[in-house]
Amino acid sequence: MAAKKRILIAASEVVPFAKTGGLADVIGALPKELKKLGHDVRVILPYYQMAKKCKSKITDTGETVIVEISDKLVQGKIYTSTIADVPVYLIGNDSYYDRPELYRTSEGDYPDNAERFIFFSKAILEVLKQQKFQPDIIHCNDWQTGLVPVLLKVKEKDNPFFANTTTLFTIHNLAYQGLFWHLDMPLTNLPWDVFNPDGIEFYGKINLMKAGIVFADFLSTVSKKYSQEIQTPEFGCGLEGVLKTRAQDLYGIINGVDYDVWNPEVDSCIKARFSQKDLSGKKVCREDLLAQFKLKDKEGTAVIGIISRLTNQKGFDLIANKIDDIMKLNVILIILGTGDDKYHDLFKKLAKQYPDKIGVKLGFDNVLAHKIEAGSDFFLMPSNYEPCGLNQMYSMKYGTIPIVRATGGLDDTVKNYTAKTGKGNGFKFKVYTVDAMMKKIKEALDIFANPKDWDTVMKNAMSENFSWMTVAKEYVKLYDTAIEKKRLRLIN
Repeated sequence: MAAKKRILIAASEVVPFAKTGGLADVIGALPKELKKLGHDVRVILPYYQMAKKCKSKITDTGETVIVEISDKLVQGKIYTSTIADVPVYLIGNDSYYDRPELYRTSEGDYPDNAERFIFFSKAILEVLKQQKFQPDIIHCNDWQTGLVPVLLKVKEKDNPFFANTTTLFTIHNLAYQGLFWHLDMPLTNLPWDVFNPDGIEFYGKINLMKAGIVFADFLSTVSKKYSQEIQTPEFGCGLEGVLKTRAQDLYGIINGVDYDVWNPEVDSCIKARFSQKDLSGKKVCREDLLAQFKLKDKEGTAVIGIISRLTNQKGFDLIANKIDDIMKLNVILIILGTGDDKYHDLFKKLAKQYPDKIGVKLGFDNVLAHKIEAGSDFFLMPSNYEPCGLNQMYSMKYGTIPIVRATGGLDDTVKNYTAKTGKGNGFKFKVYTVDAMMKKIKEALDIFANPKDWDTVMKNAMSENFSWMTVAKEYVKLYDTAIEKKRLRLIN
């Protein structure tokens, strides 16, 4: 086994304390597996209002940290909790974090997001000093922690406490970059010489995603395909040039699945449990899912599930364009999600227009999400881009066959099924067009209509293993590489 490492994982959201998306699932799962591998791993996040309402026990340590923000000193309180014996620090400051949502309201981003996450990044380092925990590596995630590598390289460069600390910065979604006007620069208390095209400046603004990319020792993304895509103008969001200069330090590691949670053999949210050896419970789950929406189960009809943000990124422009054609097929569509108002309005209208064909719930419902995974026949993800995607992997475990666009992690995890070879775990199309999507849906329905082929593709999918233990071992290899690079740099 690799030598025991001291690892701090810093993120803006972590299950079970706070969540808006897949980032929280990742940071909730990875530390547990690193702990099983024998490493001293700890997690840090803000103490949000959402965390106050979660069911986990959170303890006020009575300890505080003082953070310099421009010309004022701001106090943060230190709270602690655990995730399966992994220590968790939560940084409290009610003026920043005691809000209904993490980053925004329905009207837009919080106007002080720069200050909120500059404070968080600085507080991370202060908590480490306070707790006398000297990490071999700080694993930062997305723009909310992008300033940490800058602070280490600039403000803390001569601090012996961090002399042996290296950094990994993981990009979960490059589209969200933490862009702020240049007049927020004093909040960082960094010298203005880091605000330049080779530093954290981006077309006259502060870019905290770019900060992490430029200053971290190593970089990763959440799939191999996405690590390649973000170096192109189509997916680089303006940072493709910066990423190309860091290409030798950029790695792609696909996210994993927590099979203690997403597994039909143990899932407490579903009507009946089932397995690859005994699929009888899946039919019960399908009946239960349709009953949730008062839809009748018809033999030969395929249930297509969708759990998603309702945005163009997720392919809803394709779905909206062809929804009437989809409704002509022998399918029932179940949709769970929230997002753009235009899609809220569209699916409310469609639910009335096709009351026997569409079930819609606008919002997030964890129990219903599990029921959709277990009770659907197909899971549709026609994303324009998808850094990793988790639902396609969840779906496979439940024998729910993904239909996806071949992008990012969807391309890495879904292998197109062909009846001739009997190989493949789902269906994917390459070109982002309505015609390509419809062709693939019809191809999948043809397989669904053939019991022998359908049984084969279901078993193929359920045999896949995307466990976090496998992923954790990949991260440990990357940590080792980063730590060794830092050691050699110190020697030389």
